[in-house]
Amino acid sequence: MGIEGQFAGLTARTRRQPAFVRDGRGKGYLSDISRFAMLERDQEYQLAKRWREQGDRHAADQIVASHLRLAAKIAMGYRGYGLPLSEMISEGNVGLMQALNRFEPEKGFRFATYAMWWIRACIQDYILRSWSLVKIGTTTNQKRLFFKLRSAKNRIAALESGDLHPDQVASIAKSLDVTDQDVVDMNRRLSGDKSINAPIQANGETNEWQDYLVDQSPSPEAIVVEQDETERQRKALTAAIDVLDGRERSIFEARLLADEPQTLEELALKFNVSRERIRQIEARAFEKVRKAAKARAVQAPAAMLAASGA
Repeated sequence: MGIEGQFAGLTARTRRQPAFVRDGRGKGYLSDISRFAMLERDQEYQLAKRWREQGDRHAADQIVASHLRLAAKIAMGYRGYGLPLSEMISEGNVGLMQALNRFEPEKGFRFATYAMWWIRACIQDYILRSWSLVKIGTTTNQKRLFFKLRSAKNRIAALESGDLHPDQVASIAKSLDVTDQDVVDMNRRLSGDKSINAPIQANGETNEWQDYLVDQSPSPEAIVVEQDETERQRKALTAAIDVLDGRERSIFEARLLADEPQTLEELALKFNVSRERIRQIEARAFEKVRKAAKARAVQAPAAMLAASGA
């Protein structure tokens, strides 16, 4: 049985029960791993050599077992992300095993110094996967922002909930090498849901979030009125065009109503007249339609009053 198999039981246990001592009676995952002693430098070096050169699984088991508490301690530092601690410890144990497979004792470093980077990487990867629904980001700077925002806010004493002040946003963005908008978006994602009655301070006044959630789109009544007005104008234009003769109407529609208006040159060739003549007919037709539409607009209210009086 390899390293993964040897410690599969411990990893699985962290998924079944919380990783803490229950009822003070020595039970639980942390109690289980506390019995593994820490290794001396020389002892750790010899075990790592045996694993690397001879594939000694017993030596590997001893190294991993002696560092399970390190993985648990690092995992506890990520409790603020709302994810099960047992799951993060499990991911930390995976990182611990990966670190051992790549550890080179000849370089003179202690295994804990090397393993902590692998443990953090596995835990952070798990957290990012779990938060993927809110699209944390893909760049290195955005990922660093995700994990560093809380500590950055603490450094500048930005302890209030809700949006950060512009100067706080600018300070954090500069220190973490991201844009101001990245900071604003990430802070809102990590802040979670808020009540629409939550108070906020703005310009010295206290308001609620719902005060800023007013729908700016037109009301149904306004939409209906606009549609009615558009239809009325369309009918008025259709009636006004009826005052034009055939040639005037063709030129008017080709120049002013078509999706792709024709040029004076094209119409001059079509009607076998000069460009200037087409321009004059267009101007005359426009004026006739304008007067007809104006007269209809004046007549409409009178007709409505007569109908209501009847």
